[in-house]
Amino acid sequence: MVRTDLLAMLVPAMPLLGTLIIGFGRRKFTANTAGGLATVLVALSFVLTLVLFLGHHGERHIVHLFNWITVGEMQIPFTFQIDALSLWMMLFITGVAALIHGYSIGYMHDDPRVATFFAQLNLFTFAMLLLVMGSNFLVTFIGWEGVGLCSYLLIGFWYKTPEFNYAGRKAFVMNRIGDVGMVLAMALLFLQFGTLNYAPVMDKAGLMAPNNPVVITATLLLFLGATGKSAQIPLLTWLPDAMAGPTPVSALIHAATMVTAGVFLVVRSSVLYELAPYTQQIVLWVGVATALFGATVGLFQNDIKKVLAYSTVSQLGYMFAAMGVGAYSAGMFHVTTHAFFKALLFLGAGSVIHALGGEQDIRKMGGLKNTTRTTYVTFLVATLAIAGIPPLSGFFSKDSIMAHAFQESPLAYALLVFAAMLTALYMFRLLFLTFFGTYRGKAHPHESPRVMTVPLVVLAVLSAVGGVLNIPHIFGGNEWLKHHLITAADGVANEDLALSAATEYGLMALSTILVVLTIWYAWTLYGKKTTLDGEPADMPFLKRLIAKRWMLDELYAYLFERPFSWLSRHLFTLGEAKVAVPVTVGTGEAAQGFGEWLRKLQNGNTSFYLFGMMLGMVLLLLITLLSA
Repeated sequence: MVRTDLLAMLVPAMPLLGTLIIGFGRRKFTANTAGGLATVLVALSFVLTLVLFLGHHGERHIVHLFNWITVGEMQIPFTFQIDALSLWMMLFITGVAALIHGYSIGYMHDDPRVATFFAQLNLFTFAMLLLVMGSNFLVTFIGWEGVGLCSYLLIGFWYKTPEFNYAGRKAFVMNRIGDVGMVLAMALLFLQFGTLNYAPVMDKAGLMAPNNPVVITATLLLFLGATGKSAQIPLLTWLPDAMAGPTPVSALIHAATMVTAGVFLVVRSSVLYELAPYTQQIVLWVGVATALFGATVGLFQNDIKKVLAYSTVSQLGYMFAAMGVGAYSAGMFHVTTHAFFKALLFLGAGSVIHALGGEQDIRKMGGLKNTTRTTYVTFLVATLAIAGIPPLSGFFSKDSIMAHAFQESPLAYALLVFAAMLTALYMFRLLFLTFFGTYRGKAHPHESPRVMTVPLVVLAVLSAVGGVLNIPHIFGGNEWLKHHLITAADGVANEDLALSAATEYGLMALSTILVVLTIWYAWTLYGKKTTLDGEPADMPFLKRLIAKRWMLDELYAYLFERPFSWLSRHLFTLGEAKVAVPVTVGTGEAAQGFGEWLRKLQNGNTSFYLFGMMLGMVLLLLITLLSA
């Protein structure tokens, strides 16, 4: 156990050490030195996690670092929980982060603040590890806020551009809205159970009857927090704007770290959600709606990173739909496969942008499959995986979610299949317009250096074979990931499918056929494009509405930004200009005037000073006599 404790403490300590060393020595480090050190330390975290994982036998182990908060009966230690769920999250967080760090050495080598970038990237990894390793809600919340802070720093990393600063602020503010739900949920759970440690909270909650108002309220508040971090309706508009950051940041945020935090929180709290069917229904339909929202908007984006951003929104919708039907291991399976192919897609997009000297508009690309061969092949693998083509990883994870959705609600299943078809359409639109046809830009395309393409190849292999982690029984598998997680998330034990093998085969065949037909349709539209003009100004109303992201940002501006701006201006006029400023200035002027008057008493006359002393003594004597 001492060995486990030491290894567990070293896992987050490695990226934290990198943050401190690179942060304080950033003016002395070269790009390669800073990037190499940051990458090695995160890779060491991965190795240490792998050792922990291989030595784990299903038991829950608490690593006590120090006593943290002790106020009356409130005792909250700073502890880590090492179990199947935390170890699984730690594995792909550190593994994918190490690949992204290595890729960043090539991508960011010309940036003058590259050392600061790697320090912040290490800090991001540390915060995410803290989030998933915490043994109580409060330690998790420290990591939760840490990734929020790091996302603000990294999204606005190129701070000299005002739009990038706005994107960072937007992510920060919208996450704080969700965090209010998280804080209120922790307060409610502490009042109800007297602790914030996961194990006793879940044990005590398990004794309660379903649909208890306290549990329903707590799960709704926790889900509010999850909608902020994991970009679900209504708190999703920050995620596409997060593309303002460097491409490796987009890959890290969208693949294996911040956006999966909400899914992790629901799985960690699965006992509570199993007792709140009403909340589960809300989670299901919010997930379905988010999947459709992201898929529809992705159809009309022309920025290569924006297409992938809305793809992430849509895939997160699938994960929360899984949470809503109680398919926790299926959701975590999709979290894992998504980490592989989405990191690959973003890094592939970064390779394309690098090859074209910073160009991100797919209307100015085309014909790159011959000049950027490695990028093209790996990007194709990721595209097939996210579309759900067998036997790639995305097929198994997405099919598992849709099978559970069919069992719960055929309508939810139908909508998710439609979203899968849209996914295939916008992803192959992106692939064809980028790599096929003729080149429509002005730069001179070239393949990226090996430091960037090697991570692409590794992720492509994982995207291709990642499905073996949870092959279903009908294909001769034993659903390994599900059995692995069952010891850490009690809700996993209740998610068995009651569908016949024939039904499962039929559902798989239906979704695969529809996706293949959609890919063929995408080829007929975009496969041989030689020119591509901008969207027509007189496009139909619905198409224009979707292209403008369903005008969700405009709606929020009308409902919230404008009223609050108006209120702020008027409060400034009334409260600040007419009350606070006069009171502050008047107080200062009064104190200055009183000081000037007192100064006149200091006239240098000894007789006057003696008279003042006698007068004071007489006054003190009178006060003493009158108070006796």
